[in-house]
Amino acid sequence: MGKFIDLQAADGFVCPAYVAEPAGKPKGAVVVLQEIFGVNSHIRAVADGYAAEGYLAVAPATFHRAQAGVDLGYTAQDMGAGFALKTAIDALPAPGVMQDIEAAIAHAHAASGNGKVGIVGYCWGGLLTWRSACQLGGLSAAVSYYGGGMTGAEEAARQARCPVMAHFGDKDHWISLESVQAFQRAQPGVEVHVYEADHGFNCDQRGSYDANAAKLARSRTLAFFGQHLG
Repeated sequence: MGKFIDLQAADGFVCPAYVAEPAGKPKGAVVVLQEIFGVNSHIRAVADGYAAEGYLAVAPATFHRAQAGVDLGYTAQDMGAGFALKTAIDALPAPGVMQDIEAAIAHAHAASGNGKVGIVGYCWGGLLTWRSACQLGGLSAAVSYYGGGMTGAEEAARQARCPVMAHFGDKDHWISLESVQAFQRAQPGVEVHVYEADHGFNCDQRGSYDANAAKLARSRTLAFFGQHLG
């Protein structure tokens, strides 16, 4: 359904992005931020899913400043490679990868016919979604799925510039329920949902996939985008 295009960031860096277009005129746009596994088949399917709902979907390759063409699976070896790439991107001088996300937002806005733009991200992409909601302009809504590091004190001290929804699993061994509760206290304006599920519950290619939690989170996310991007 989709295709890769090139985006140019403010510093001149060219970043690929997977773009999925809806059948008719877009009712808005959604920027999709990858996990630590690249813009792989799952993330492309997520983007296709938002296009099927009528949104123009843009998934920038946020690892591209460290390595081109990252498309990992979910083995222990893949996870190690993904963590190493995430570490490399995190070590970039600011604003680093945020410039590529900003370029994706700008493209989404223009390509959707100046429609409103939302952003959604998973795992590392969930953290970047939160940071985007707090730091970048041009967003009308943001949805984070199990954003790793998002519930720490430093991140919880940020202030969002658009409405935010966040999904977490109560069995997540990377993000403690206590830290989620602390984030809720620090961010009463964020709509937080907790599911009886593990980290990565939205990904049907992972052992931690939970169909019920994924379906409910998706319905809430689509309603949220429908409210703020319509």
